[in-house]
Amino acid sequence: MDGEVRINPYLSGNFAPVRSEDDFDLVVRGEIPKGLRGTLYRTGPNPQFEPRGQYHWFAGDGMIHAFHVEDGKVGYRNRYVRTPKWELENAAGQALFGSFGNPMATDPSAIGKDSGVANTNIVWHAGRLLALEEGHMPFEMEPRTLNSKGYVEPYKGRTTAHPKIDPKTGEMVWFGYGIGPMPFGTGISYGVTDAGGQVVRRDDFEAPYSSMIHDFLVTENYVAFPVLPLTGSLERAMGGLPAFAWEGDKASYVAVMRRDGDVASIRWFNAPARYVFHPMNAWEEGGKLIADVFEYPAAPLFPNADGSPGQKTAARLVRWTFDLAGNSDAIKVEPIDDLDGEFPRFDERFAGLAYRHGWYAADPGGAKTIKQNAIAHLDLSTGKRSLYALPEGDMTSEPVFTPRSDDADEGDGWLTAVVWRAAENRSDFLVFDALDVAKGPIGVAELPRRVPFGFHGNWVAE
Repeated sequence: MDGEVRINPYLSGNFAPVRSEDDFDLVVRGEIPKGLRGTLYRTGPNPQFEPRGQYHWFAGDGMIHAFHVEDGKVGYRNRYVRTPKWELENAAGQALFGSFGNPMATDPSAIGKDSGVANTNIVWHAGRLLALEEGHMPFEMEPRTLNSKGYVEPYKGRTTAHPKIDPKTGEMVWFGYGIGPMPFGTGISYGVTDAGGQVVRRDDFEAPYSSMIHDFLVTENYVAFPVLPLTGSLERAMGGLPAFAWEGDKASYVAVMRRDGDVASIRWFNAPARYVFHPMNAWEEGGKLIADVFEYPAAPLFPNADGSPGQKTAARLVRWTFDLAGNSDAIKVEPIDDLDGEFPRFDERFAGLAYRHGWYAADPGGAKTIKQNAIAHLDLSTGKRSLYALPEGDMTSEPVFTPRSDDADEGDGWLTAVVWRAAENRSDFLVFDALDVAKGPIGVAELPRRVPFGFHGNWVAE
């Protein structure tokens, strides 16, 4: 009705920002295994000021949450990633940028300035802790203090939030999208950083259209880039319509090339409209590239191109097969699991290789929301799925696997997750036996306040 105050759902509940930077020693219940030593780093959006214009969850300032585990004890620290955007707005005492740098909602003083938020993923590679997002270079953080160190300049432009680290070579393989002289370009970059941290390759090629390419596929010898119809458009944004929107009448395309090949050798495979934020893993088998991905029938969280609300959809695990030796460019799609879920993870020692065990955040109730209230383990060899359902109202982050040792069998280790306790409006750090999640956590470390819903995290061993 007239005069109604509409609250952005991404600024309320456990999406709402926590603006304090704190250090806590956490109260432990159960047992945190003595063999689990290191730090779980997590990141997510946490706007330091009330946003301008129509705020989207993906656009908030990055905040790092670190859970340091040692001798059965857990300490917590959180800090903002002090990007140039954060610094500029902090000095002004207010938000200056629109979501995704939208010029229609950006203060004139910030037009053309760096709008990076470093809020999507945080990875360790070549001795550096890197905070990542879709549209800017990696931003380095000091691992113990979480002090901000700045952009890693050798990347020279937009990079991905989801690089892949080759377990055999130590290389970090990455990409960037939206490359071009204007925002929402159709260019894609393919990049490689060697095990020592030197950028040794960056090549560009053109996609059929501008797409939000959140993640990609890497195997031992191949790389594949999904161009799916969650499209970006500067013209649309300048006309007051969504900068990113679902266009279900467009086909899906995936560019496949050898990692040691030239971008001119790319082969485009295709499928009807669909969307994927996150694959679980990909590998090669018998002349085929195979990928297990969480697939949506339409992109969630985004409107249609005309500004109308998008579909309420959920993702399920499916298998994509690309016949590299065949004549067909169609992607074969087969269902694997019938449970709604997101944020898939696996034993990263098998990245790009055939694997057996996967874990993900799940929604057994089929609510078709990004809020997940269970943790699932799937044995891809037997097809057996086990599930730990949280108490009613509680929600989990992405579960992260940590091996018991460098030479432990696949899946032998622990699973860590951060859970929001809705009734108490605070969060817990949970540790599971990775191959028996159904029995529940073996150790819990309690926070005195909540950790807002975020995106991704990774474990860095001591």
